[in-house]
Amino acid sequence: MKSSTSYAQAKLNLSLDIVSRLKSGYHNMKMVMQTISLSDKITIECKSGSGFSINPGLPYLPRDERNIAVKAAKLFFEHTGISGFHTFINIEKSISVCAGMGGGSADAACVLRVLDDLFETELGLDTLRHLGLSIGSDVPFCISGGTALAEGRGEILTDLPHLPAAYFVVCKPHFSCSTPQLFSLVKCEKIRARPDTAGLITALENNDLGGVARRMYNVFEDILPRGKNEVDDIKWNLLDYGALGAVMTGSGPTVFGIFDNEKSAHRAYERLKSEYEECFLAHCR
Repeated sequence: MKSSTSYAQAKLNLSLDIVSRLKSGYHNMKMVMQTISLSDKITIECKSGSGFSINPGLPYLPRDERNIAVKAAKLFFEHTGISGFHTFINIEKSISVCAGMGGGSADAACVLRVLDDLFETELGLDTLRHLGLSIGSDVPFCISGGTALAEGRGEILTDLPHLPAAYFVVCKPHFSCSTPQLFSLVKCEKIRARPDTAGLITALENNDLGGVARRMYNVFEDILPRGKNEVDDIKWNLLDYGALGAVMTGSGPTVFGIFDNEKSAHRAYERLKSEYEECFLAHCR
């Protein structure tokens, strides 16, 4: 039997811009992305047999091939031609679901990495990212993590200088967002406010955390349906509690604030935790 445990790290969007709509129906994105210490714990066991089984960590998540982690495992074995194994995946969930933090994508990326190590297939970063893209647009970034500029659907990745030491307070409002629904509302030609991506990258190059925080922006915030005022409420609370900047991540609705010292971050976390169950304190990874 082969067995291994690893961690799938959540991602945050320091910026998110929707540049255009592609002929394929997908959107051409420009995003600065960052992995953080908040993570799911994933254990994979492969023993003689066939098929796949999974404990997804939450009762309402699929326990079959609809689960993105199982899709990743199935894709790995199809690509490598390896057979004769039953694969069991156990996930201990910490990353919020439907929250804009790439929880499912991170899990899929982790499965691909772990299986590549277990079977010593040495597929390489490019191949793992290519496989990941067929499962989800955020999976290629989650394969390697760190700090990166993601363009296209998310598959065109450029490594960036790592974010200076920072702390994050991550808070999910009391509702979820449908990514397909939000994308259906996007009209690229009507987007008026966009992030200063170039300026944010320059701030990273200068090791300027404050400069990064001031330039964080997500165009999806202007596309949210009415009645989602909690996003703004959490942002203002984070800023009041000392965050250098605050923004929604991905297609939302999770909001995070970035802090330059742990004490301030912990104080903000304690205040928001009393109001929001899904509230986390994290740091860069």
